[in-house]
Amino acid sequence: MKLQNELPVDHRLALVYRYGAGLAGLALLIWGCFGLAGNVGFSSVHGKDIAGMSSNGALGVLSIIFGGILMIGAVVGGNFASWLNMIVGVIFFLAGFVGLIALDSSWNRLAFRMENVIFSFIFGLVIATFGMYGRVSGRLPHDNPYWQHRHSGDHEEEEEIAGRWYVPAFKTVLRPTVHH
Repeated sequence: MKLQNELPVDHRLALVYRYGAGLAGLALLIWGCFGLAGNVGFSSVHGKDIAGMSSNGALGVLSIIFGGILMIGAVVGGNFASWLNMIVGVIFFLAGFVGLIALDSSWNRLAFRMENVIFSFIFGLVIATFGMYGRVSGRLPHDNPYWQHRHSGDHEEEEEIAGRWYVPAFKTVLRPTVHH
């Protein structure tokens, strides 16, 4: 059995990451359209200022593409949207690093400025977080397929843990006392 077949699809906040990514994709799509309408040039190093960030034709097209991808993911939903959000989030985060390296150089074919870099980091982190909900956590419920996959064969340890309580504020383990 593959973990992919057992991915949870009914998260409590599934609509949050789904619609959040869809709205972010719509905003990105609109911003990309304004970037194309700026008539700056497709790969101009000095872009046009749009909503506090710099854009040129190439960045406008990429924004439209990724905005559309996020909106498609929001429509499809489920595990597809979750995976898509994580992938797009990582791409944006990496684009922030690439943009940071290319600032003030002839390699800056997307007309990035520091505002674009910061946006890329924040946007990537938010979108990736939307995708990670229910998959990455320190306290996944025991019926979560990710928890089960990570802890297969740990049933004895789980039973031993069930007999005590963990108090995170004091970082101690309290064992129930039994009076005979």
